[in-house]
Amino acid sequence: MRRRTIMSMITGLALAAGALAGGPAAAAATERPGMPAEFGSDWHDPVSAAPPVPRPEGVRSCEVTVARAQFRDFTPYRGSYTPPEECGSRWSAVVLRLEGKVRGRQYDRLGHLAIGGVEVFRTSTPQPSPEGITWSVEKDVTRYSDTLRRPQPVEMLIGNVVDDTHTGVIDVTVTLTFYAGRGPSDPAPDPAATPERVLPLGIDGTVTTPRNTERILAEVYATGSGGGCEEYWYLSVPTGAPYSCAAADGPHREVRVSVDGRLAGVAAPFPTVWTGGWSNPFLWYVIPGPRALDVKPVVYDLTPFAGLLNDGRPHRVEVSVAGVPQGLPGWSTPVNLLLWQDEGRDVVTGALTRHDDGGLANTSVHTPGAPHRVDTRAAHRLTVAGYVDTSRGRVTTTVTRAVGHTSVHRWGADENPDALDATWTDHETVTTGGTTTRTHRTYTMDGETTLGAGDRLRTVLTLADRARTDVRRDGRQLSYERLDHTYTGDATFTLGVPRDQRHAVGTSMERYRLHSSAGCHDRTLRTAQGVLTEDRTRC
Repeated sequence: MRRRTIMSMITGLALAAGALAGGPAAAAATERPGMPAEFGSDWHDPVSAAPPVPRPEGVRSCEVTVARAQFRDFTPYRGSYTPPEECGSRWSAVVLRLEGKVRGRQYDRLGHLAIGGVEVFRTSTPQPSPEGITWSVEKDVTRYSDTLRRPQPVEMLIGNVVDDTHTGVIDVTVTLTFYAGRGPSDPAPDPAATPERVLPLGIDGTVTTPRNTERILAEVYATGSGGGCEEYWYLSVPTGAPYSCAAADGPHREVRVSVDGRLAGVAAPFPTVWTGGWSNPFLWYVIPGPRALDVKPVVYDLTPFAGLLNDGRPHRVEVSVAGVPQGLPGWSTPVNLLLWQDEGRDVVTGALTRHDDGGLANTSVHTPGAPHRVDTRAAHRLTVAGYVDTSRGRVTTTVTRAVGHTSVHRWGADENPDALDATWTDHETVTTGGTTTRTHRTYTMDGETTLGAGDRLRTVLTLADRARTDVRRDGRQLSYERLDHTYTGDATFTLGVPRDQRHAVGTSMERYRLHSSAGCHDRTLRTAQGVLTEDRTRC
C-alpha cells in the first residue's frame, strides 16, 4: 500500500475530507425528519455558543470602519483610522466586529489586524460551501483605548491563495463601535481594566516605558500555524520515532517572555484547531473549535519588573516558544505591553526582589509497537516578585505561574489510526497590594483519526477550554468566574474523490458555560450534516 499517513493528510489535505459507513456520524442523519443524509453544496453559516460582547445601554454610540478588503493573496490591506469626534475620547466600551463572506473552495487562513502597530485582533477563517457562507466575530477592545484616541495607520492581512482549485476570495469588513460615557444602569468602570498606555514591541525587540509606570501586562498573540508540523505541535514525537512530525524534545511547547535576558513569564499555549484541522473540515463547517475565530493572547503580569524598566532606557523584551526544533519556523508571537501609570508621581522607582525558576522538567518517551506510543510529561514553575514605590506607598507584587502537560499519543502502521489524549494546565497566582487573583486554566484534547475501507476517513474529537478565577482580599472573595467551553465532533467522508462523491456526514456539539459574580451564560449548539439541530440556552 502506498504510504498515506494520517499526519500528512492533516498538514496537506484539509480540503479532501471521509467516514466509516454506519458509524455514529452516519446514524445522526436519522435524528430528525428531513435531516439531510449527507453534506450538500451548502450548510448553515458558522455559529458560536459564546456570549455576546456586553454593550452599555442608553449612551451615544459611534461606528467607524477600519478595514474593508478582499483577500486574494498575501498583499496586506493598508488604510488609516480616525477616532470619532461625536463620542468624545473617553469610552465606556469599544467593540470590534468583523463581518466576512466567502464562497467556492478555500483553506482556513490566519489573519490579523493592527492599528498603530498594535495588534488588536487575530483570527482564522471558516471554510466555505460552494454556495457561500457569511460569518461575524466580535471582540471587546476597550483595553486598546490609548491607541484608538489618535489617528493611526491600519494594517490587516488574511493571507490567501486563489487559483483554479482554491476559488474562495475572503471578503471582510471590520468596524469599531465606540460607546461614550456610562449608561444609568451600568456599573462604574474599573480603573484597573483599561491601561493608560499601550505599546507595541519595537522592531528591534525593545521598549521604553514611561518612568511612572506602576503596573505592566504583556500580551502575546502566540499561534502555531503555516501548514507545517508546528500547526499541530501537540502531535510531534521525539526524534527517532517513526512518525511524520518529530521534534527533539517531543510535543511540549511553552510560550516564554523574558526581560533583558531574564525569564519573566511562562505559559501553556492553547491547542487551537483551525477549521481544516485533524484532516477533516466537516468537523468545523458550522461550529468552529474554541478560539479558532477569535485568538486570545497569552497574558503575563510583568509588574515585578516595573522598577527595573522605569529607568528611561530601552529594554529588551523577547518571546520564545520552547520545544520548537531549532531553525524551524511556525510560530508567530506579536507582543503588546499594557501600562498603568501613577498620576501622582513623575518617576516610580522599585526593584525585583525575587526570581525563582524551577526549570523545565520534560520527558517524552517512545514505546515501539502496534500501536506505537509516546508518553509525555512536562512541568515548569516560575515565581517572581518586586515592588514599586508609588504615590500611595510601596506596592509589592508576587507572580507565581506553573504550567504542566501530560499526553499519550498512539498511532498504527502508516499512522492509521492516529490518536491523542492530552491535558495542559496553566495555574497562575498574582498577589499585589493585599489582593490575590488565582487563575487555574485547563485545556484538554481527546481525538482519533482513522482511514477505513473504501478510503473512508473518520475523525472523532473533543476539545475543551476551562478556567477558574477567584479574586480575594483579606480572605474575602471579591469576584469569581468559571468557564467551561467544550466542543465535540464526529465526521466522516471518502478521501480523494470529487466533492459530490465524498458522501460526508458529521455531527458537532458546542457548550459554552460561563458562571461568574456578574451573571451566568449557558448555551448549547448541535449540528448534523451542516444543519443546526439544537440551540438551547439555560441560566
